[in-house]
Amino acid sequence: MATITVRNLGDGVMTSLRVQAARHGRSMEDEARHILRDALIGPPTGGLGTGAHQRFARLGGVDLEGSE
Repeated sequence: MATITVRNLGDGVMTSLRVQAARHGRSMEDEARHILRDALIGPPTGGLGTGAHQRFARLGGVDLEGSE
């Protein structure tokens, strides 16, 4: 794995990172990793069922008999 150093983020960014990390129960370093991964690759989408739901939910879903 590679290592990077980010300088001159500013106090506001560091405070926001610290607060967000605490909210998610992570270290600041782990929170920064999640933010970078989600921004560059996209957040994890879950499994096959989650992917199918996300794809078809915008079409209005499906009513199955007996599911009332």
